[in-house]
Amino acid sequence: MADINRRKFLKAGAAAAVAASATIAYRSQKQPLPPPDDGWNAGDIVHILPTANHRRFLIKVSFAQQPAEKPILKVNDFFIEGHQTDSRGLFYRFDVRNLRPDTQYTLQLVEVSSERVLCDPWPLKTFPAPHAEPDSFRLLAYTCAGGPDHLYNFGFFNAYLPTPLRQRLFARALSFAPDAVVANGDHVYWDLKSSAFMGNSVRARWVAGQFDDTQPVLGTKNEEVLKRAFGPQLADLYSVRFRSTPMFFLQDDHDYGENDEADDDLRTFPADDFMLDLARTTQSMYYPELIPEENFPKAYINDDGVAESFSALRYGKVFEGLLYDCRRYMTNELDPDRDDKDSLFVPAEIERWLLDRTAQSDTWHLAHMPSTPVLWTAGKWAEWYPDYMGDQGLLGIDVAKPYWPNGWLKQHDRLLDAVVANTQRTAMFISGDLHATGTGRIVANQSRSYAQNPVMSVLTGAIGTGALGWPSKFRGTAAAPSVMLEAEEWQKPVEANGFTLFDFNRDHVKISHFKWLPEDGDDAIDSLEPFSVITVPRPASVRT
Repeated sequence: MADINRRKFLKAGAAAAVAASATIAYRSQKQPLPPPDDGWNAGDIVHILPTANHRRFLIKVSFAQQPAEKPILKVNDFFIEGHQTDSRGLFYRFDVRNLRPDTQYTLQLVEVSSERVLCDPWPLKTFPAPHAEPDSFRLLAYTCAGGPDHLYNFGFFNAYLPTPLRQRLFARALSFAPDAVVANGDHVYWDLKSSAFMGNSVRARWVAGQFDDTQPVLGTKNEEVLKRAFGPQLADLYSVRFRSTPMFFLQDDHDYGENDEADDDLRTFPADDFMLDLARTTQSMYYPELIPEENFPKAYINDDGVAESFSALRYGKVFEGLLYDCRRYMTNELDPDRDDKDSLFVPAEIERWLLDRTAQSDTWHLAHMPSTPVLWTAGKWAEWYPDYMGDQGLLGIDVAKPYWPNGWLKQHDRLLDAVVANTQRTAMFISGDLHATGTGRIVANQSRSYAQNPVMSVLTGAIGTGALGWPSKFRGTAAAPSVMLEAEEWQKPVEANGFTLFDFNRDHVKISHFKWLPEDGDDAIDSLEPFSVITVPRPASVRT
């Protein structure tokens, strides 16, 4: 293990050197401009983030200062009381049920006693009923939107794209009018144990304070640390721009306050109690949980009737996306020499639900949307695959990946086999994490041939990665297909800021990749067009 620790040391040294130069570069730049305001009066509201299905809205709202009385959400002609989710009365959840499918509602936040309106009204629409057949569905997807650029002014290195530029990317993506958005992981970066430059750095402690992992997050000083550390990455970043677009947030490793790392000195997952508390509290305050679909396992629905880590995005009969966080419940054998077939990324009951939904769903398109990518590897620890970077700088399996259990790959195999078995749809995975944009397909998995129904896999693109450099600089390798697979890269992964649009209809899915880099110029974001468009037809035997 000595060479692993040496590699970690060298990576840290390289990061420090690049950080110093990036800080100097940042200080010489002018602050970029955000997109123009859309004219909607938000009052004292800092952010609004909604989600939806065909019968329900779940909306998270925060205020710059505590309202005079508990805010009420007016939905057409009825009223929903807000549920306070923090200790100071700044954060609220609104749960609106028993709505009509495929119906646009007018929403507005008000104070009933004083008859005071707190913002302009805004529209939000429910999804079509599960049996409905709308003509199409447009999905926006991206990953890694987080990053604490509010620390730059205090000498923190420029690891993340400045917030105004992220907001311009969001504005451009929303200009294409998506029906829904999947934000797949890494909404915040504030690693506490696995980085000397993040949440426990001197600068971070000075700006936000220091977490005390012996205390709960809510109701202690930890709550204010969380708001100072995560608020600029979430409430300030998203603001009210997504108020009319249903959002689906999946959590990944950094959302638990750590990078996924394992060596002799530190193994960051499975998550400890404080990491779980941090992730749950962040989700409870800032972005909507997932609305559980029919026949969803009750053990994974909390007391508020929402799912924190797993669910489905269903849009009539056009599309179903199976959403699953691969970090919350992951298990990992301590003994690196044991062939641990029982270790899992998602619990056995959730795996059975995923397999059942894959087999039984009657939608024209179905995609698995895990927080950990399928097809590609970067040699990281907590991946499906055993690929690891050896002494020659190449990914492979000649060197055993420390603390990597075989059970993760076994679960991957079962999920892929289930997707391939249903020949009524194009087999598809959509994920993020790797800070890259790309499309490929798996034609064989070890001894299994998928030639009759190859598995499509899409990396959606990263929003927040900044001038410090793309992760391949520190890993020493770019994302590449696992050696366990026979794969074709239709769009080789590109490290650039960007997002992906998916247009699903009865006959095909069109995948449109967008990318941008700072050297393209800030103004180029506002007219960004796809650099890669891939159209994948449904199997001819089932198209009508």
